[in-house]
Amino acid sequence: MLLFEISMLLTSACAVLLAGWLWWQGQRQRAMPALAGFAAMMALWCAGHIAIMQGWQTLGMALVLANPLMPMFFLHFAVRFVATGYSDALLTRVQRTIPLLYGLTVLLILLSWQFQGGRITHSSHFEAFFAFQGIGWVNLLYTVLLGIAAHGVLAYGWRVHSGNRRRSIEAMFMAGGWGLMLATSFVFLSFGLDWYPWPMLLLPSYLVLLVYGVVRYQLLGINAFANKALLWFVMLVLVMALMALVSASLGQLGMRALAEVPAWQLWLYSVVLLLLASACYQPVARLARGLIYPGVQLTELMLERWRLQLQKSESWPELARLSEQLLSQQLRMNVGVELPDTPLSTAALKIRCQRGLQDWYYELPGWEDVTPGYRLQGEVFAALLLSSCRILEQSLKLADAERKRLDQEHLVELGALSASIAHELRNPLNIISMAAATTPMETRSHIQQQLKRADRLIADLLSYSGQLSLQCSWLPLRPMLEGLKAQQDWQGVQVELQVPDSLQLYADSYRLQQVMINLVDNAMAFCRNQPEAMIQISASATDQMIEIQVHNNGPAIPAEQRAALFQPFVSKRSGGSGLGLAIVRRIMQAHGGEVEHRDDLGWPVSFVLHFRQPQEPIITTQDTAHE
Repeated sequence: MLLFEISMLLTSACAVLLAGWLWWQGQRQRAMPALAGFAAMMALWCAGHIAIMQGWQTLGMALVLANPLMPMFFLHFAVRFVATGYSDALLTRVQRTIPLLYGLTVLLILLSWQFQGGRITHSSHFEAFFAFQGIGWVNLLYTVLLGIAAHGVLAYGWRVHSGNRRRSIEAMFMAGGWGLMLATSFVFLSFGLDWYPWPMLLLPSYLVLLVYGVVRYQLLGINAFANKALLWFVMLVLVMALMALVSASLGQLGMRALAEVPAWQLWLYSVVLLLLASACYQPVARLARGLIYPGVQLTELMLERWRLQLQKSESWPELARLSEQLLSQQLRMNVGVELPDTPLSTAALKIRCQRGLQDWYYELPGWEDVTPGYRLQGEVFAALLLSSCRILEQSLKLADAERKRLDQEHLVELGALSASIAHELRNPLNIISMAAATTPMETRSHIQQQLKRADRLIADLLSYSGQLSLQCSWLPLRPMLEGLKAQQDWQGVQVELQVPDSLQLYADSYRLQQVMINLVDNAMAFCRNQPEAMIQISASATDQMIEIQVHNNGPAIPAEQRAALFQPFVSKRSGGSGLGLAIVRRIMQAHGGEVEHRDDLGWPVSFVLHFRQPQEPIITTQDTAHE
């Protein structure tokens, strides 16, 4: 009986505190006052049980019979909670019935009081306990129906909401199931069952879990409070268990006087001691920090100021400079900070932040011999700096992506301008060509040579900047290459074809010729002055890929030039436009293929074309022709 009274007292006390707190939160959350009413009614309901056991039976029965107000307040809360951020005709109709349901609830409570809806009974465990009778059963049934209606509204809210609001509803359902299991034992004696209502001893947990489930996703500050509350609750349980063990052991040790002290007094002393410890925790913690970490002046305000200042940095050198300044001012000694793209620091104390495979990490070189207080400040600052490094890294990535987007837009504009200028240049060049017809042979030959060069440059500009429209078909590769070979002035360079006779390629004939001419011209420009200059073109096929290789024995391409090899306007040969390889790459990309430079195929310079072929058989033979 004593345990039951303590449980009801704890539940009532918790409910009063929660009701006050929820009412205060109602200034920002419109659903909270109704939940505060639910908590207040639970406090009165528990107080009614205590009043019955203390002999105030009339008051106690009146408070217990008022229990329909508990689910009524909860139904009101559920409607407001679901309607926050969402509204439809169904919720509107339910909201309009709330005042009517309040009136019906109060009427039923008054009838229950008037017609004695309850009685006082006793059992082997209780001298006085509440049991329903007569209209009291209607009271109980109505209470259950209101609870079902409230959870029905929550189920509807779970369907229409998402995110944290849905998570809150899920938590309320779990807490409701727990509460139903606990409250079921309340009606044991009403049904004539002489069972002790053990589940009701855990009733304080129901209210706490219910309210916490509601607010933990809505008010983030409550989670820190819940963390501390859970810690102190576990400590309370452990101390009470220890006191019970000590009380049982004192008699065996001959300390009869201490063994006869009532258990509830020992538990009360334990609670008082824990409350005193809780009150002294912060001052003692500050004193302990002062003794263990002397000179440390870290405050939440200072940490927030550091965080805001560090996040203003827009580059790695700026972040390193600001970090050194802030920490050096705090410690009154020179501290170096090493970040990516910053020089190594010569300071004795350093903070080094680096990007690992998974995440950022920090090192503290030179901090081994400093005092614990300085070490603590260094580690706290390094943790803040790591957070700023992550933010800056993301900012730089976003800035780089934006810069590339703007560069792409600029290239598109430049391409359109180049195409326009190239078209306009053709007219004056034609006039110059016609005017040169009457000039001396030597002069005319020189003019025609330069006009051909200008026309080739214009053609390259149009190819690179214009729209690529492909007209693909199946082409016999070897005849096309032999035709190019016959048309080209090889200037003493030996050419060798290693292409199967029956190999067919699905590509645009004109664009493919353009690719091969650009690669061959590029190869000739570098190898024609070499002894025994040679260019070899080979091809091979698989089920879904055709590979064309263009080799030459000219000088190898330096490693520092390979990264920009296919970039436009990058030319390393005299008279080149810098667009040949860029055009090759663009045409290959339009075909869904790739081009790459290789130096590991037995030749100083090799360019490999990869054409992905459609799902159609490609006829090829194993014999290879040589020229």
